[in-house]
Amino acid sequence: MGNRSPVGRRDALRNRKLLTDKAREVFAEQGLDAPLDVIARRAGVGNATLYRHFPTRAALVDEVFRDALSQTAAAGERARTAGDAWTGLTQYLRTVFAALAADRGTNDLMTTNLEGVTSLQAIHAHNRETIHELLRRGQEQATIRPHVTTEDLLFALAALGRAVPALTTVAPDAWLRPLALLLDGLRTSPATAPLPAPALTSDQLGKVLLNLGPHRRR
Repeated sequence: MGNRSPVGRRDALRNRKLLTDKAREVFAEQGLDAPLDVIARRAGVGNATLYRHFPTRAALVDEVFRDALSQTAAAGERARTAGDAWTGLTQYLRTVFAALAADRGTNDLMTTNLEGVTSLQAIHAHNRETIHELLRRGQEQATIRPHVTTEDLLFALAALGRAVPALTTVAPDAWLRPLALLLDGLRTSPATAPLPAPALTSDQLGKVLLNLGPHRRR
């Protein structure tokens, strides 16, 4: 590596950026279990070049999503500064879910666990701290039910988050309604505001369930 010519180093840097850019595209379309040879093919390089730069899937994922995960952490920091914990929590979760809806790779990353991704471990910890802090303050402010735990909410959010890509196949903002229903279940007093986004039709629900199955379309 150290003996490479300037041209060789430029080529290596170009290949690395190509692989990262194409991996971001493929992961966004297909999720984190997308075949790595598809990424190499789109980048116009061989599999050996991909593995030379990224010896594991986790290393590639870490490179691709580090910036996106830092944006999620920044949203969490903003939410923690909200004077009203309920407002901070709802705004934070809408930001997170908008990211889950926009990118299947981000959805996989945030709603599951993948060993060896350093930036992912950090964002999961930061997300948990944000949820915990906003729940605690909301309970102190009597806007959130007193016996809800951080794990209660994290599990519910992960379960709903996994359905977001299937929901977006029928309408881009279809996730807003179930998220609002989930959040209403946390409140100490009933919500009176109308639910966002139209309810799913029977046909739309069927399509969502089809796309949630193991036979779902890519």
